Formats: sequence, structure tokens, C-alpha cells
Amino acid sequence: MEHFEAIIIGGGSAGLAAAVTLGRSRRTVLVIDEGNPRNAAAQHAHNVLGNEGINPLDLLARGRQEAIGYGARIIEGGVENLTGSLDTGFSVSAAGNTFSAERIVLATGLIDDLPSIPGLAQAWGDTAIHCAYCHGWEVRDQEILVLGIGPMSTHQAMMFSHLSSKITFVNHTPDALNNENRATLAALGIPVVEQPVKAIDFDTQGTLDSVTLADGQKISAQALVVASRMNAQASLYLKLGGQLAEHPLGTFIQVNEMGATALPGVYAAGNASNLGAMVMAAAAAGTIAGAAINADLLGNQLAKVQAQANP
Repeated sequence: MEHFEAIIIGGGSAGLAAAVTLGRSRRTVLVIDEGNPRNAAAQHAHNVLGNEGINPLDLLARGRQEAIGYGARIIEGGVENLTGSLDTGFSVSAAGNTFSAERIVLATGLIDDLPSIPGLAQAWGDTAIHCAYCHGWEVRDQEILVLGIGPMSTHQAMMFSHLSSKITFVNHTPDALNNENRATLAALGIPVVEQPVKAIDFDTQGTLDSVTLADGQKISAQALVVASRMNAQASLYLKLGGQLAEHPLGTFIQVNEMGATALPGVYAAGNASNLGAMVMAAAAAGTIAGAAINADLLGNQLAKVQAQANP
């Protein structure tokens, strides 16, 4: 069984940043990646200092080469099994092989659970967006529909109202708006349409054109703002005995400031532990987790040397 000091599950910004940090510390590192990043549908990644507007897949390709350059090994595929503990060591099965590790990093990201509206999945990450910081500049001054589905929808309307004066709030889920929410929208001058969306409509070029409401009425739109429910991809963490933390927007793996989870030897970084982390925040969390693991391993090595010197 091939052994690594750290196995990182997930090769997005967080996982690759952890791999680079550990590789630069001369640790043996394996990254296992399914190759399905959350932002694959987006053409550009924003707020990435020094790489503003870079294609997300190009950014990851650079990150992989950097990690490999520091000795990390990267294999493609999903993890079939993860077992073990800090005391016994961890065992990871993937790509038809089983590997052992002293530490685990879960950089598995999250799943965006979207309302079941025909056409929404097609537009997601392109003209159906959720974050004003990630996509707001690109839709400035456009006709924007905010889909009211939950507690974040009014906040989204407020954020995008600073970027465009052509905002309409479509109250898809009736209980998405309370009196306070309605007062906020009224103060911002945002009209509210009290009907659910039946379908998302596209023109002949596949570009968002409008939405069809339940009564058949169409409202033109150039961008649609939707708050997904974000749930960490955490089946492996649960399998090890971990428990997920609840957030108004979904579920996540709770960590301390160094990325350590409640399970000794298991770390988490990126969207798996921070639902709102953008690319740079995810990468920073990976760097911190990598540094924490290196320090942890150094401490263990020192303790073994001292124990041998003082039997």
C-alpha cells in the first residue's frame, strides 16, 4: 500500500493550495480529484488578485502544475472509501488502488441545490448567478430578475440594486418575503411580482431571454439571480463519524482557524467548510490547512525523537 503523509481529496483551489504548501514543506502528498469543479460553467473567475478574469479551469491547470512541481502526485477519479483515524492511520481507496495517509484534507466543495425550474440548470453559472461579487460587474445596468426563494433573496436584491436600476423581484416562494423584506424592497424601489416562475426561456443562440410565470406571462431578463441551498459534499466526513454544522443557507464541515475538524487528523478547506468562500478565500484556507498539517507532523516527529533519546 503506497503511503503519503497527507492525502487531499478534491483538486480545486483549496485542495491544490494545500498541496503546494505541503509540497514546499517536502511532504509526500496525494491529491485525488474528480475533475468537476463547482465553477466549471463560469467563463471567468473574479476577485483573483493578479489573475482577474481568468478562466477557472485555466487557473486550476496552473495550480496542478505548481503542485506537481513541488512533488505532489495527482490522480483523477472519485474516492470509493475512506476509513481510519489519527491513531490507526487513514486508508483511502480510489482509482482501483488503496493508499494510506497520516493526515486527510477534505477539499470536496459543495453542491448547489437549485429550485426545480426548467432551464435553470442550463443557465446556472452563466446568466443565472448568485453572487454580486463574483458576477455583479458583468451584469451591471442589465435587466435583472431576483428569484425569491429564501432568506437570502432580499439581500441579493439589495446587493444587485447597487449595480443596476433595472431590478425586479419575482416572489417564487410565497414565504420568502416577510414584512421586513417587503419594506426593504419598497425602500429600494424594487417592484415585486407575486407569481412563481414556470420556466427559464432562451433565444435561438441559447442566451437567457425571459422567464415564464405561472400564468403564462413572460418577463424579459438578461440575468437571473438565484440563491441556491449550499450543502457541503461531506459523505466521506460523515463516514468517518463526523457531523455537519447547520447554516441558514445549507450545511458545512465546521473547522477551527487552522482548518482542523472535530475528527483528529482530518482537515477541511474551501467551500466544504465555508459556504461563502470565493476562489482566493478557498485557496487561503487550503494554504492554512497545509501549514497546520506540516506543523502537526513536525511536532509528532519531534516527540518521537525525544522519546527515543529519553527511553
